[in-house]
Amino acid sequence: MLFYSRGSENDALNEEDLKNGLTEAFKKVGKKNKVLAIPPDFSRFHSHAGVLTRLAWQYYKENLTDILPALGTHKAMTDQEISAMFGNVPQNLFRVHDWRRDVTTLGEVPSDFIYQQSEGKLDFAWKAQVNKLLVEGNFDLILSIGQVVPHEVIGMANYNKNILVGTGGPEGINKSHFIGAVYGMERIMGRADNPVRRVYNYATDHFIKHLPIIYVLTVVSGGADGKLKIRGLYIGDDIECFNLAASLSLKVNFHMLEEPLKKVVVYLDPSEFKSTWLGNKSIYRTRMALADGGELIVIAPALKEFGEDKQIDALIRKYGYVGTQKVLELVKENEDLKKNLGAAAHLIHGSSEGRFSITYCPGNLSRQEIESVNFRYADVTEMKARYSPEKLSDGFNTMPNGERIFYISNPALGLWAYKDRFK
Repeated sequence: MLFYSRGSENDALNEEDLKNGLTEAFKKVGKKNKVLAIPPDFSRFHSHAGVLTRLAWQYYKENLTDILPALGTHKAMTDQEISAMFGNVPQNLFRVHDWRRDVTTLGEVPSDFIYQQSEGKLDFAWKAQVNKLLVEGNFDLILSIGQVVPHEVIGMANYNKNILVGTGGPEGINKSHFIGAVYGMERIMGRADNPVRRVYNYATDHFIKHLPIIYVLTVVSGGADGKLKIRGLYIGDDIECFNLAASLSLKVNFHMLEEPLKKVVVYLDPSEFKSTWLGNKSIYRTRMALADGGELIVIAPALKEFGEDKQIDALIRKYGYVGTQKVLELVKENEDLKKNLGAAAHLIHGSSEGRFSITYCPGNLSRQEIESVNFRYADVTEMKARYSPEKLSDGFNTMPNGERIFYISNPALGLWAYKDRFK
């Protein structure tokens, strides 16, 4: 059922609009005595999920008893991040999702379904896993809050991904990421319907229908003034709200280009991107736009690690970003990768498959570290001076020396593609 729907390419919702939308939806839902909110973590700060969570807390007051950020494999939020994202929401309401220990398995998607969806490449079963709190907390309302935007693993982020990955466990996260990587990232990004989503939908229809989940979804894009705009708000308990949000996101977050890009410069906001696990959005979101033989430069002042999880960081350092065929061989030959298919998928996602070069300019990693995972290295201070984020505008820029570049100030907010490559 759809409880609230508002959005268009020209909408610019403010906090009062969000409050009114939530209030209208919550009145339709009826009185609730124990509410769990599942917003994203700080890496999705621009989703406005922090504001929506605060408004939900103000509406339900003491009946909103728990907030479980959908960390997936990410690190727990710091007190400072919680304050910055959620304002005056009491910090004692926040719980930490431990994706290795805090999960329960609700059911299993059969191997023949995975085989079908992966076009015969994979034949394992897939466990639908969620944080135990969702099942054992006796909630009569679970609010899954987040932003729908093009995504490298699931085509369009959010909806049941927020539950099955954001609060998921090792097998559910690892295997679903691997399904998407093997199927092909460029065949998935920007598409609401794809094999990974169908696996999540199967799990939703068969194993989590009994949970009282309502999805609160935003669509956010940049405006002509360079500021973020909330283009849509959709609230419902089934896939309809997601489909509406995905349709709008495709219009406002997808940038179709008339020509392939020879040189792209991406800036990674220091408050948001500290690892290549997150920072490789600069690769995912631009790969369909980059020309063969092109160059991607990633300016990452706060980059200090590869994986946010120590075990995954070690695997990235060990094997590097080496492309699909090599990773598939490594998975067959190495137990540590076979047991961490999410990391294996990430190694595929972070490679250009030899089509274009990737130069990272990190604030806190050495040349040796960057080059050891098969990226090129450049000094961040020198590159910031050459391609100043303060002076560049999103899109095409002509530098003083006549060089033409395409600049992206935040890769998390869009998907860029050359029109002949997105079919």
